[in-house]
Amino acid sequence: MKKIGLVGGTGPESTIMYYKELNSRIDKITDGKHMPEIIIESVDFRRAWDYVSTGEYYLLKEYLSEKVHSLEKAGAEVISLTAVTMHIVFEELVNDTGVSLISIPKAVCKEVENKGYKKILLLGTIFTMEQDYMKNDFKDAGIEVVIPDENDRNLVAKRIFEELELGIVKESTLKEFQSIIDKMRDQYGIEAVVLGCTELPLLLNSENCSVPCLDSVEIHINDLIHEAL
Repeated sequence: MKKIGLVGGTGPESTIMYYKELNSRIDKITDGKHMPEIIIESVDFRRAWDYVSTGEYYLLKEYLSEKVHSLEKAGAEVISLTAVTMHIVFEELVNDTGVSLISIPKAVCKEVENKGYKKILLLGTIFTMEQDYMKNDFKDAGIEVVIPDENDRNLVAKRIFEELELGIVKESTLKEFQSIIDKMRDQYGIEAVVLGCTELPLLLNSENCSVPCLDSVEIHINDLIHEAL
């Protein structure tokens, strides 16, 4: 089994999900014979977020490159970021490090194609919803991506940053998100919602939404396990 390396800390809650799920799933897949060796390079979330917020993508790429190289030096063979927003510099990071990172957008797009969906709602941080790094693979595959209106985007982003990133899950926030999803279903005919932030599965799932939810963490973890095994 290959050693797994994670660039974590963006944020801590999703990093915990990755660690727990990789261990429990591989333990189950191997009938209790193995658990993975995992190395985590945890970044300063506030520093990384500041680079994104101020558009200092070169500094973000440099910072994440340091973490990827550290994982390589420690023997990691399957390496990945654990946050969708950090994929804002994904291509530059791959070019800079020469490491074939396991991409969240590509993994999720492949799952959407497999499910046969042609129109999806994308929820995530304000950067994920408004920029193209999470959308390009969908567009190339002929899948229409819709996002909420400006007020709803700001609300989603605020709840992610002020609540979910800190592990805070509120019933009131769930109702707000459910209302947004219902509105997008009725107005645009979305077939599914992509949880394009790795903290969103703390709040949303297919059982509490009016359309199927595609959990980017679960989908990405499946790709990591496939590569590791």
